[in-house]
Amino acid sequence: MPTAGTTREAVRDLLDTLGRTYADEAGIHLRNTPQPLYQLLVLSCLLSARIRSGTAVAASRALSDAGLRDARHMADATWQQRVDALGEGGYRRYDERTSTQLGMGAELLLKEYGGDLRRLREAAAGDITTLRSLLREVPGLGPVGVDIFLREVQGIWPEVAPYLDAKALQGARGRGLPDEPKALARLAGDTDPALFAAAMVRAALERKKRD
Repeated sequence: MPTAGTTREAVRDLLDTLGRTYADEAGIHLRNTPQPLYQLLVLSCLLSARIRSGTAVAASRALSDAGLRDARHMADATWQQRVDALGEGGYRRYDERTSTQLGMGAELLLKEYGGDLRRLREAAAGDITTLRSLLREVPGLGPVGVDIFLREVQGIWPEVAPYLDAKALQGARGRGLPDEPKALARLAGDTDPALFAAAMVRAALERKKRD
């Protein structure tokens, strides 16, 4: 049974080696403003497909480079412009379907929330179940994508934290850490909860590659 010292050491090692959010990897400077929140939503959609995370991150960057950084520009772009940007990022297997979903999702966000995900947050009124349900209405954002978005946004939407989904708990278990959310959250201490969760998810994916 691991001691408190070895547990703390395991946490430090996890953060030192794998402590990076996917938003940071995609060049998204996440803060509670419409553009980065929308970019995170798009990244979450891309990451939820059965495709390498590096490819999804590259596609997110390509969409940003093409100027599709907010719901209005995404909706105004043609279907082919979105396909081309996704292809530029190597996201070719799902590019046509994803282009359609991104267009539909942008239109929905503009219609319901003026393109501002902070309004979606307000509509949830601090209830995580409602927040998950509202996010699920976005085309292309299934349960996996919702988990990704909430894991990454919890550092700036404190009512979400600690958000430790099954993938994060799997990574913790593989590193000999508690896989009970409350116990695991206590180990995070003052660490950014999004960074902590991302490190555990990366640990789970790393272990899957080895297996």
